[in-house]
Amino acid sequence: MPELPEVETVCRGLASAMTGRRIVRVTLNRPDLRIPFPPELQKTLTNATITGIERRAKYLLFMLDHGQILLAHLGMSGKMLVMQASDYTPKPHDHVLWELDNGQLFVFNDARRFGLMCLLGADEQEKHPLLAHLGPEPLSNHFSEAYLATALKGKKIELKQALMDQRLVVGVGNIYASEALFMCRLSPFIPAHKASKHAGLLISSIRSVLQAAIESGGSTLRDYVRSDGDLGYFQHHFQVYGREGKSCHICEQTVSRAVQAGRSTFFCQTCQKVNIVKPRGDNR
Repeated sequence: MPELPEVETVCRGLASAMTGRRIVRVTLNRPDLRIPFPPELQKTLTNATITGIERRAKYLLFMLDHGQILLAHLGMSGKMLVMQASDYTPKPHDHVLWELDNGQLFVFNDARRFGLMCLLGADEQEKHPLLAHLGPEPLSNHFSEAYLATALKGKKIELKQALMDQRLVVGVGNIYASEALFMCRLSPFIPAHKASKHAGLLISSIRSVLQAAIESGGSTLRDYVRSDGDLGYFQHHFQVYGREGKSCHICEQTVSRAVQAGRSTFFCQTCQKVNIVKPRGDNR
């Protein structure tokens, strides 16, 4: 599933191409994805102008000039592409198409159909069931050292699992949790409360990893592409993720893999010993 940097990259690409554009025609090639499309979706979108596109966690929010918001999620394999309508060749799984007033076409392709599109009012953004439980954005000021230290206290679950809890902070998925913990030399297996005194170091590492991934265009994993159709390339900079059995870039010992809550965790047993907690630079 695309993680925060991939969704942020898509968001920026779509915002650049579509902000200020009017939707002149909407085509739905099926009645649903993960959930049914709202019955009024075509009517609501047709002739609406997109005033902005934002990201909340892994959701995309298309702001419309009449006050409503289209909430969308890429699911596991979703792609959102913008192209000249004259260049479009229909492909399997092109489920949603919007014709824009400048001759461009927006296409939402989702082979596995785990994505979604729904509508909400402007005053529903923080109360909607899909958004209400979400923690702060990791790149925002709300994700502060004081906040994270307090949030980790009392948590007995392993640190990596805590960081992947969307109620604590959004968007720190499996890839970037492994990478951030390696950057700050914290073991993914220590109880979360024992890391509360290192909240500042954790925040710095999480932000560094996410920002580097965003600047690189995200991570190319399976079906992910950016809004312009190009592949991301952050995977070339992975320090531990997916590198089981290879040499650690820091100590040259072997990178290990373990399973936490059904997900693969990649780490260096030498660099991330429980008793080693000291900052170091990003060695990308």
